[in-house]
Amino acid sequence: MSNNSNPNYFRLGIFVLAAVGVLLAVVLIFGSGQFFKKSFMVETYIKQSVTGLDAGAAVRFRGVKIGQVTSIGLSGDLYEQDIKMADRREYVVVRMQIFGDKIRLDNLETYLKDNLRARVKSMGITGVNYIEFDFYPSATEYSPLRYTWTPEYPVVPSMPNQADEILSGIQRLITGLNGLDVAETQKKFDALLGNLNQLMAGDGKNNAGLINSTKDLNVLLDRIAKATDQDQLNILMRELAATMVSLRQTVTSVQGDTTATLENLRLASEQLNEFTRVASQSPSTLLWGEPPARITPPMNGAQK
Repeated sequence: MSNNSNPNYFRLGIFVLAAVGVLLAVVLIFGSGQFFKKSFMVETYIKQSVTGLDAGAAVRFRGVKIGQVTSIGLSGDLYEQDIKMADRREYVVVRMQIFGDKIRLDNLETYLKDNLRARVKSMGITGVNYIEFDFYPSATEYSPLRYTWTPEYPVVPSMPNQADEILSGIQRLITGLNGLDVAETQKKFDALLGNLNQLMAGDGKNNAGLINSTKDLNVLLDRIAKATDQDQLNILMRELAATMVSLRQTVTSVQGDTTATLENLRLASEQLNEFTRVASQSPSTLLWGEPPARITPPMNGAQK
């Protein structure tokens, strides 16, 4: 009986293995779907630490997944085997598979001219990193990392990690604070406070200080307010009106006197002109009155 059951177990085993194989194939093909996608490889070089970035991490373009990280290595192992250890650049080489239906390899050169860069970013507080592709206007401030080897795949230049930039800025700040002369700064600060106190309170000599000057200004403003009180202002307006009336009468009187004086001057000027005319024509009239009779000379030696 056992001999007759062996073929059944053998067939059952083959069926189970075949079913498992088909299931794995369906999961691999239809689950991931990567076998039906056109793709190409690119790589980037990073000089900072890539802790938290592992193979299989997502590659995104402005948040949209366009590929995945396939491997992470060092340029010393991949491209600089024949270079001395001291002369190696030891960049982190991150190789990525980009799906062709998202970004085409033909357009990659155009994207790179438009400052397409790769940057390591973190997924919030989880600490899981991924590669972010984006166009960075400030990319011209960061020169691409130099290399002497021939890359195996097209190279997308990288941008420094934002966390590394922040840490670098903090380190530079601490270095600057360490080089700061605290004692000298304290002296300058104390001198500044002394000058401010003197400015506010005065020096008791020529400088009365802002506080005393403000008090004097308040007293002056109070006096001005009292002087411009309604009753005082009415009295001042009445006096001003009386002064204007008196001034107008004085101007009118002076104007009349001026007119009479000008008329007398005109008459005196006419009389003087007449006197001058008579004196120029008959000067004797100034002494004898009427002019003498005219003498007619004789004609042909006889009187007529």
